[in-house]
Amino acid sequence: MSNVRVRFAPSPTGYLHIGGARTALFNWLYARHTGGKLILRIEDTDTARNSQEAIDVIYNGLRWLGLDWDEGPVSSTDFMASKGDKGPYFQSQRSDLYRHHVDMLLQKDMAYEKDGAIRFRMTRDPILIPDLVVGDVSRALTDREELEPDFVIVRSDGQPVFHLVNVIDDMLMGITHVIRGEDHLSNTAKHIALFRAFGAEIPKYAHIPLILNTDGSKMSKRDTGASMQTYMEGFFMPEAVVNYLCLLGWSPKDDRQVMPLQEVIERFDLPQILRGNARFDMVKLQWMNAEYLKTAPAPQWNTLCLRELHKAGIDISTFSEDYITGALATYREKQQQLIDTPLSAKFYFSEDFAVDEEAAKKQFVPENRPRVEKLRDALAGLTDFNADNIQPVFKTTATELGVKVGVLVGPVRVALTGSPVGPSLYHLIEVLGKERALARMEKALSQIPA
Repeated sequence: MSNVRVRFAPSPTGYLHIGGARTALFNWLYARHTGGKLILRIEDTDTARNSQEAIDVIYNGLRWLGLDWDEGPVSSTDFMASKGDKGPYFQSQRSDLYRHHVDMLLQKDMAYEKDGAIRFRMTRDPILIPDLVVGDVSRALTDREELEPDFVIVRSDGQPVFHLVNVIDDMLMGITHVIRGEDHLSNTAKHIALFRAFGAEIPKYAHIPLILNTDGSKMSKRDTGASMQTYMEGFFMPEAVVNYLCLLGWSPKDDRQVMPLQEVIERFDLPQILRGNARFDMVKLQWMNAEYLKTAPAPQWNTLCLRELHKAGIDISTFSEDYITGALATYREKQQQLIDTPLSAKFYFSEDFAVDEEAAKKQFVPENRPRVEKLRDALAGLTDFNADNIQPVFKTTATELGVKVGVLVGPVRVALTGSPVGPSLYHLIEVLGKERALARMEKALSQIPA
């Protein structure tokens, strides 16, 4: 049994940042790779922003990604206490522990009160930070810190600051590895000094690269793709998002992109984390999402699509389960995001679908009228109306007319779907069925000049 203990320690701010999700994932992967434990700790000392709703955002995001934890809270009122002094894991419920350790520092003259706040006596010597990703970093006091090196650990209102509670919790919870964003590297010298003051073993640090926008700017919560809600509500497969996040700052040392999660767990290790900042690429994520959508189990695929059709107000209640399943199946090879489904699939469930004006202008021309009529008559003669029989009808008709098959495909697709692009034409015709398909072709013929 591994003694590795890592933690994810988010603050309930009302949303889960993609960077925070990636940090949680890397901690989870390392815990699963080593057979260790992942601890979830909610850093909720900012009472002004605390709410069950904000905490649930964190839970929902982690659970959507499939990231479970071994110790930590279930909810702020129903938490899973662990053995000994290792729980519960809400900082707001650990005030007595923090006060006790502050008293320890005061008694050893490693902290003192000034202007109502309590300050820690920071060492004046440079501190070496051995980092498993960044390498050894020597942190000396800045010119400004030289004038006032000591830092506040308890504010004048009695609230302990992040540096203090972070270290106390890591110490008491036996955290062996701190895997967090590189933006925390600047805090680490203070944390190491506090560990030494308490006489505690210092965990190993691994500061992972930041996630930047495509243009290299720092990703803020307002940027596209920054919030996990984008994916949870934006029609992405969680498996695709996890796969993509694995590759944001970690490399399997080959060109593999789509990787089963179990293989990632087996291969993931801290030395493979890349040193440079990772750039978020929505196009690549959408491509990866498409790959997962193609192979998603049919029940999962259908559930996701039906949810989006419902949200778009498209009524499917009058259609059979077989019809709905067949219609959604035609999208499996082309979908990138389920957000495409409601509008592009509307033609299956309504006669009131939008028709692309430019496509109609191009395809509904006089010379196509006799061609569509001949094709309509040939399709009407089919007894077994399925894609395997429909495709030869197109080819035979095109040969008889002395044109390429594409000449027939264009106007028929627009007639049946309103769009010049979409699922496989022969399969969508099969799903629509003979009566509906022929009726739409007839309607289109009435719009084509003689």
